[in-house]
Order: sequence, then structure tokens, then C-alpha cells
Amino acid sequence: MSVAARLATADGPRLEIVTSEERLAAIAPAWNALWREADGLVFQSHGWISAWWRTTSGRERRNLLIGLVWNGEVLETIMPFAVNRRRGVRILEWAAKDHSDYGDLLALPGWKRDAAAALWREIARQGSFDMAYLNRLLPDAAARELLATPGAAIGLRPNHRSEINYRVAGPWSSGSQWFEQQSKKTRQNYRRGRKFMEETGELRFRLMEPDEPLQPVLARVAALKRKWLERHGHASDLFDEGSHALPALVEEMARLGILHVFVLECAGDVVAVSINLVQRDRMMAFVTTYDPEFERGSPGMVLMMDYIQWSIDHGLRMVDFLCGGEDFKRRFATRSETLGSFVGARTLLGRLALLADGAGHALRSRNAPSQPPAEELAEAVAPARSHR
Repeated sequence: MSVAARLATADGPRLEIVTSEERLAAIAPAWNALWREADGLVFQSHGWISAWWRTTSGRERRNLLIGLVWNGEVLETIMPFAVNRRRGVRILEWAAKDHSDYGDLLALPGWKRDAAAALWREIARQGSFDMAYLNRLLPDAAARELLATPGAAIGLRPNHRSEINYRVAGPWSSGSQWFEQQSKKTRQNYRRGRKFMEETGELRFRLMEPDEPLQPVLARVAALKRKWLERHGHASDLFDEGSHALPALVEEMARLGILHVFVLECAGDVVAVSINLVQRDRMMAFVTTYDPEFERGSPGMVLMMDYIQWSIDHGLRMVDFLCGGEDFKRRFATRSETLGSFVGARTLLGRLALLADGAGHALRSRNAPSQPPAEELAEAVAPARSHR
């Protein structure tokens, strides 16, 4: 059901809240036009969110709640939300949150903040959630200035959780120049890794061609990821056997022309894969994995160093490792960003959940002050991130 009719005004912007899959499909042309005009990231694209909704597990506990601001037939602002019920608490979050690295609204240049603020008030007023948890906000995210607006029906405040985003950017004129500026130990480890793998057979780094079939390599990625997740006690429905989530998201990247799949092959077998995308003149690493049988050769590290050099050689200004403060990303990073989060309660149940979460955070901070914030998520407040 969409409540557009109830929110329509006699003149000026028209507000709509989309809650059905049918209406989501119907607004695709207008959403796509706005996404192109706003130079949006794939994580806020119609195809990405639709692919997530079609393939997500636990549909019975989720609801779409996508806010729109229309000016005539022109879509000017999108707030791509969903509601997730977890342990009895209804949580407003970004749609496709578990598989998206940057959360934000989508708006035309010069967007009308008053109309967007009115939409946010209506989303809060209509009352289908207990609390909001909006995370992975870059420092310049448009949502930051809107969602904390004083006087809103639900005011959001900064939350203690944050995530680190590592990046590689610099004045290198070539990939080889970047390589030579790495430490002696790093360069030696790269060469040793290649030599170890070459003892098995020919080692080949390459970018997959656009017309190559993706299914075999995606099946390989999912199988290797399941092994890694099991070994480390994690889980992600992106890689579940029989899941269509990863193929659907990768297919959307391919349809938009931004997909770049790098593979490292040894004796004809794929030993490492990085599923990347290119937007805004930067290479973004979405999923990376490697074959543990070749762990002594560090195939993941070798592949990463190869695609960093490829990116520089092809004129890209940055390699963006997206979410996650893993050490292998930090090792190569020259810059970092902190991705923030906002929370707010709409009901008594939501306030109690946030109070419990705050108390738990204070206790953990006293007992384990070095614990990374991204690992402190209380299960009742928000699900753990998707491990990629």
C-alpha cells in the first residue's frame, strides 16, 4: 500500500510513502532519473534496493518504508528506508542496509530541505516503527543535516557506533610508482607470494571481460566465503547456499556498467577474487575472497596490490575499501573516514531498547575499552553487519 493520496497537498511538493513491492516497481523510471541526476551511489539505486528486497531472507519480519518528495511528475528526494523487526523491536533502517556500505538519502541538487523535513516528520508520525538506527553515514552525507533537525517528530542523535572506511589515494603517476613506494617488507611479501603460487603453475591476474559468464566465479566466491565465515564463527545470508542475493546485486552492478571483477588464477584455477565497482572516479572493493589452500602465498594480498596498480594505471583517483577496519585494508590505506550513525526512539519500547543498549555500551566500555565499536552492536537494537 502507498499512502500518496493521503499526503498529497493542494500545491507545492507532494509526499508519498511506499510500502509495497508493486509501487516500488512502478516508480523505477522516476527513481532512475533522480539517481542519474544526483550522481547517486549504487547503494541508493532503484535496482540495488529492488534486488535486495527480492532476495532478502526473513521477508516476514521486514517492511518497505520508502519516503518520496514529488514536484509534479519529477521525483526530487528519496528516503530509502525499511523496517526490520528484531526481538520484538521494530527498527527503522536503510533499505538494503546489510549489503550497503554507505547509507544516505537521494536528492536532486538544490533539494528542498523543508519538503524533505516534512516527509521525515510524516514517516515518524505514521508510526510503524519503535526506533530508528541509521548508520554508515559519511561526513558529508545529506542525511546528517536533515535527520537531526530540531522539532522533528522524532529527533535523531549521534550514536556511539562508528565504522572505519580506508582508502588509497595519492599523487602516483603509475601503479609501479605506487608499488615502489611500499615498504621493502611489503614488496618482498608480494614477490614471495607470487613465487610460491607460481610453483603450482602459471599465475595470472586479470579483469574479467563484460561478456564472460559470472555464475561460475560467483559460485566460487560464495563457497570460499562460506568456508571463511564458518571458520571464524560468522554468518551472512549473502553467501548462503542457494541464495540469490549476491548474483542479483552483482547483476545490477553489471547492468549499470560499473562492475569490475578481478581474478587471480593459478594453473587455470581461481585462487582469489575481488568483486569491485567503479563510480565517481574511484575503485570500490565490494567482496574479496581467496582460496585458503594457497594461504601461504597470500593470494588476497597479491590480488589487492594488483588491482590497486591497475586502478592507478587506468587513471582512477582513489581505491575505496568500503566498510570495515580490517588490518589488511589499513596496511595499504593513505586516508580514512569515520562512518557515523544516528539513533532515535519513537515509542516507549524504542526508548527502553536504547536505554538498554546505552547501559550495555557503558558496561562494555569499562570492562573492555579497546573493543572496536562496530563489534558492540546489541542484537536487540540492530543486526550485525554483513561479513564480506
